[in-house]
Amino acid sequence: MTWQPFDAADVASAVADALSDGKTLELIGGGSRRAFGRPVEADVVLDLSGVSGVVTYQPEELILAAAPGTPMAEIEAMLAERGQQLAFEPPDFGPLWGLPAGRGTLGGAIMTGRGGPRRLTAGGPRDHCLGVKGVNGFGESFAVGGRVVKNVTGFDLPKLIAGSFGTLCAATELTVKVLPAASDTATLAVLGLGDDAAMKIMSQALGSAAQVSSAAHLPADIARVSAAAGVFGQAAVTLLRLEGVRPSVAARVGHLAQALESAGPQILLDREASIAIWKQVADAAWFAGGADTVVWKLSVPPSLGAAVGARLAGELSGRCYYDWGGGGVWLELPGADHAHAARVREVLQEVAGGDGHATLMRAADAVRATEDPFQPLAPGVAALTERVRAQFDPQGIFNPGRMYGGA
Repeated sequence: MTWQPFDAADVASAVADALSDGKTLELIGGGSRRAFGRPVEADVVLDLSGVSGVVTYQPEELILAAAPGTPMAEIEAMLAERGQQLAFEPPDFGPLWGLPAGRGTLGGAIMTGRGGPRRLTAGGPRDHCLGVKGVNGFGESFAVGGRVVKNVTGFDLPKLIAGSFGTLCAATELTVKVLPAASDTATLAVLGLGDDAAMKIMSQALGSAAQVSSAAHLPADIARVSAAAGVFGQAAVTLLRLEGVRPSVAARVGHLAQALESAGPQILLDREASIAIWKQVADAAWFAGGADTVVWKLSVPPSLGAAVGARLAGELSGRCYYDWGGGGVWLELPGADHAHAARVREVLQEVAGGDGHATLMRAADAVRATEDPFQPLAPGVAALTERVRAQFDPQGIFNPGRMYGGA
């Protein structure tokens, strides 16, 4: 059964009906992220794609408010016309899950909390979410945050709701911070580095005065099928992105190239080539469409990226590449048995201890239903998480079990 509201009043009515009828709700927008997290077994699908449209856009104030079903493509096109952007660089994972590109919505981007390659310097969705309007599990309409960038009154509940996978409320409006888009971008590519050497070079570049906004490393098997494969040849490539006004970018590229002169051969990618390859990095494009493989995203201290990624890829016959200066490891593995999942978490714990987190980005429904897609919580954190959820949704009607079994 599917209910489709078209405005905030419809959403409130749908939640009230669900409460009175004792029904649970699966919240979806464009549906492009439905395969992320655990499968939801709810009585009714609440399709929020009709709750769509930009409510207000104030370029001079750097804010935008829109309904959750508003397509990201619409928002990005509107911002581009004014030379602005969502700096957290929302990825499009539709193709990763076998769906067409361009189906994502603002609600999906904020509620799943995924940031792109610029996350190290610009933060993630929760850092850009200023306000939320929605309906809680009591059937009450509420508003938290506001429409100003500097908003420090009370608890920062928008940051709590962002990344909650629709388990706290049904959002009806989201306010986000927008920022000027860089007028120019270039990528310095260093060729031929091994994974361990690349971690050191990325650290050096990110710590330099060149103001590198993103750093990623593509082993040779990934680089040779990248957007710039014809330039890279058969070599591994370490990507260092610089953004800003053209004179500044040119000067900083020169400074960085000189500082890394001894690291290996260098190639400079222009604006167009940079945009293409960083979109591949953001969207995990190399792993799109592989329905028979499992994809993990591992978060570790950047210095430990190679120790985890290369080891697991080698042991389990997979592929990996590194984002976030080595701190974000994308790992694709064949098969989908629980031994693989156990080994991923075992190596992560062995190498990174409590500083490592593993997220199952893609797997068959049967695997997602029995294997925790997110890092298991410590007992104290799990109890706190459940108390917070109960304050928003005591009956557990929103996306039951989406993040953790029994929650």
